[in-house]
Amino acid sequence: MAHSTSHILLTAGIAILALLAAAGWVLAHPSLQPEPGRKEIIVFSSASLSGALTDIAKAYETAHPDTNVILNFNNAAVLRTQIEQGASADVFLSANTKHMTALQEEGMIVNDSVRVFATTNLAIVVPRENRANITGLPDLAQPGVRLVMGVKEAPFGDYTRQVLEKMARDPAFGPAYRDAVMMNVISEEPTLPSLIAKLRISEADAGIALASDVSKGDRALVTAIPIPDPYN
Repeated sequence: MAHSTSHILLTAGIAILALLAAAGWVLAHPSLQPEPGRKEIIVFSSASLSGALTDIAKAYETAHPDTNVILNFNNAAVLRTQIEQGASADVFLSANTKHMTALQEEGMIVNDSVRVFATTNLAIVVPRENRANITGLPDLAQPGVRLVMGVKEAPFGDYTRQVLEKMARDPAFGPAYRDAVMMNVISEEPTLPSLIAKLRISEADAGIALASDVSKGDRALVTAIPIPDPYN
C-alpha cells in the first residue's frame, strides 16, 4: 500500500463475521472450509488485534456455547507462512494487503470475500512518565532517545518506515532526520504487543505503533501522541 494508514483486512470463515462487520476474506482451501455443525473456529490474526479480538471471541462463545473460537496471534508474515505450509485456519485478519494478496494469488483466499473493516493511524507511544519528554516527531531524532519500532516484515513496522521516508522527502526534516531516528532504534519488535510491553516497563523512551493498539489497560501506563496526517 502506498500510505501508512493501516487497513485491517478480514478473511471470513463463518458466523464470527457477524461480530466483525460480516465481511472479509475466506480461506479457499477445501479442507479449511467450515462445515455444518462445526464446533470450532480457527482465527489467524495480526497481533495488533489481540485485545479487541479476544474480547470479541469471548462474546461470541458466550452467545454460541457450542462453539470454541481458537485464536492464533502473530505478525502477518508469520501467519501467511503458516497458512502456506498447511496450517488449518478458517479466518485470517491482517493489518496490511501484502500478505493477503499473496495468499489470494496462490489460490488460498476466496476472491470476492475481501473487505476492509477498520482503519487506524500510527502514533508515537511513550511511557506515562515520559522521562525523555517526547512531544512529537522531532524529538525522536534527539541523541540518546531509546526508540522501538516494528520489524520491517510486520505491517506496523513497514508503515513506520513509510512515515520516515515521507519525512525524509520533506525539506523540513530531510534524510538526516530519518537517519538520526534509525540510529536511535534499540529494538525492532515482531508484534505490537511486544513493543507496547517494552514501553510499559520503561525499557524504551518511545515507540511507533498503531494508535488503536493502545488498549484501555495500556492507557494507565503509556500515552499515544498523534502523528500528523501529512506523514501518516
